[in-house]
Amino acid sequence: MFRGVSSIHLDDKGRLAVPTRYRAELDECCDNQLVVTVGLDKCLLLYPLPEFEDIERKLVKLPALNKQAKRLQRLLIGHAAECQLDSQGRCLIPEPLRRFALLEKRVALVGQGNKFELWDEDTWNRSRDEWIEAERLGDDEDLPPELGTLSL
Repeated sequence: MFRGVSSIHLDDKGRLAVPTRYRAELDECCDNQLVVTVGLDKCLLLYPLPEFEDIERKLVKLPALNKQAKRLQRLLIGHAAECQLDSQGRCLIPEPLRRFALLEKRVALVGQGNKFELWDEDTWNRSRDEWIEAERLGDDEDLPPELGTLSL
């Protein structure tokens, strides 16, 4: 499980140094092979290769004439790039994907269980504050029934 937020600097080549606490798990679960693709919230999604392959198999089975399915396929599969952690725990984030998510130097790596989200740090901080305010005001949609008993 990947959890927590890490503030990281991208180097001049656009490489992300994955925090040490995740490296052994990534080596074990995917032999340091990752897939990065676009997220719907103007962030990037960083998956261990086997996790992305599961999603990819489901996406390609969706109905070809369904517009929403076609959009998801184009976004998630069409922008997907494989990357490998090097011996120093770094992976190169392709320049077109960095441009999409407005990533420059400071980024936030956000654990999401089976994957990471990669955000421009300022965008992450603003979005997080907006989400907290929306929850405080009760502006969001109703929670799914599965979360009805969750105590926060």
